[in-house]
Amino acid sequence: MRPSKTVAGTGRCAALAAVSLSATLLPLPAAHAAEPAPALTAATTDSFGRAANALLTNRTKALVAGAPTARKAPTTAGGLPLSAAESTSETAALTSLHGTRSRLASLGEAYTGSDTEVTVDSIRLQGRVAAVQVTESTTLTYARIRGDEPDTTAFVAHHELTFAARQDGTWQLTGERLTGQGPRPVNAPLPVGLGAVVRPDDVIDAPRSALTHPAPAKAKRLGSGARYRYTAMAAYAEKYWKNYNTAYRQYNADGGDCTNFLSQSLHAGGWKQVTHSTTDYGTWYSKKAADSDTWIGVNEWSWFTQTTKRTTALAYAYQMDVGDVLQIDFDKDGAKDHSMMTTYRSASGMPYMTYHSYDTYRRSLSSVIAANPNAAYYAYRS
Repeated sequence: MRPSKTVAGTGRCAALAAVSLSATLLPLPAAHAAEPAPALTAATTDSFGRAANALLTNRTKALVAGAPTARKAPTTAGGLPLSAAESTSETAALTSLHGTRSRLASLGEAYTGSDTEVTVDSIRLQGRVAAVQVTESTTLTYARIRGDEPDTTAFVAHHELTFAARQDGTWQLTGERLTGQGPRPVNAPLPVGLGAVVRPDDVIDAPRSALTHPAPAKAKRLGSGARYRYTAMAAYAEKYWKNYNTAYRQYNADGGDCTNFLSQSLHAGGWKQVTHSTTDYGTWYSKKAADSDTWIGVNEWSWFTQTTKRTTALAYAYQMDVGDVLQIDFDKDGAKDHSMMTTYRSASGMPYMTYHSYDTYRRSLSSVIAANPNAAYYAYRS
């Protein structure tokens, strides 16, 4: 995702060599005496990673069918205590995620298992407070409810955790927040909203799509005689969902990479670039010198594809098939905030999407809706 020009993006620089961590980290060392300015050691980095891994694993497990239904947060995460405020926040988070699990169940989706791993990317120490940037990699296993689900869904998300040193020299976890932009990962409890954008008068804007399920049939030709190579679009997206194609620029530090990645996938399936036009949003290209706003901007992509009839709006989101596109307006302010491509559709009619900005593989439409129930959705046939 890259928001429109009227929406500012933020970036963050890494300041420490990455340290890989997993759920099988070593125990914490014994606490040392208090220090006016705590030093960052390998043991400290390990303890921060264990805490992050435990916190995010606990959230993910709240979504797994058959997991304990307790909604009260534990008092520690990976051996480090939670502050009173963070404990309250995590209790609210678990309550929210049990609500997500219930919404998923009502939409015919559940998970039988999960795996979460965390990597510490950087640590910024200011006095007795450490801001820790981490990358979460989570995989969830689909329950066989309809029988035609893919095996798994996976995503990569970035977080900042805050730790404070106590007087005895030990650390406690005091806060956590997502960084980056995109549809909330299914294990994230808090909503995301982005700014509004002004639509030009000379473009066609897409109408919202209904979330009725099952949706009326809307067959799409995928094989011989199809308008584009839709399976090639899906193959490209599923190849580069996590390991980016270095032939293209990345926009994760400038608001998000989702529409840039969507455009790459469409191009891989036969969409032709347009480098000249008499209208502001009539071009669509990625060149050595620059990318067009319509290639990387969420709303600009929609205006280009609707106005030039590259896409047609789908009345129902569940009508999407391979190569079709979903966009989301998280806070219903009229500005679309995120783009993703359908890369798999089950025999029973469930679209699964793959996208950048919280890099994600084969996430079901039901999962997106369950985690973002108050958003507006726009579906496009490509």
